[in-house]
Amino acid sequence: MVAKKFRRTLPKEYAFIFQDTKEANEFYNYINTKFQLNHIDVDYDVPFKLKNKQYFLSFYEAEIPNKTLNFAPIVIDLALESKNIDSQLSDFYVSRHEDWYIAITIWDNDSNNCLKPNYKDRDEVINYLKRLKQEYLTTSNYVEVLFKTHYIED
Repeated sequence: MVAKKFRRTLPKEYAFIFQDTKEANEFYNYINTKFQLNHIDVDYDVPFKLKNKQYFLSFYEAEIPNKTLNFAPIVIDLALESKNIDSQLSDFYVSRHEDWYIAITIWDNDSNNCLKPNYKDRDEVINYLKRLKQEYLTTSNYVEVLFKTHYIED
């Protein structure tokens, strides 16, 4: 999808977007290790080959706040209030947490966005990104990805 439609702070480009359930900076560490970047340009124009064709990966992290209304403290407060007992549960009426997402853009040598619907090899690129996502989410020791490189690129 167009990343900007997902989150206004993202670029107005087609992107592969997924929820990041890991801790902060884990995707950065994964990409840095997988592509052996030595912390140089890790989130921008990371080169990789897919079926002998050169591509470039860039990624962005996006935070989406999530609010949840908690009914239990409200019900307890109402019950206590009916008995003229003060309660201090109002701070627990709403829970807030953030969900984090990764948005990946892929470009070819001719600066074409490879995730546009009319891009010739779009399906191959998307399948690669699905495998990349799966590898990231299921790997805890990123040094392991160095041994899996051929699996993901074939």
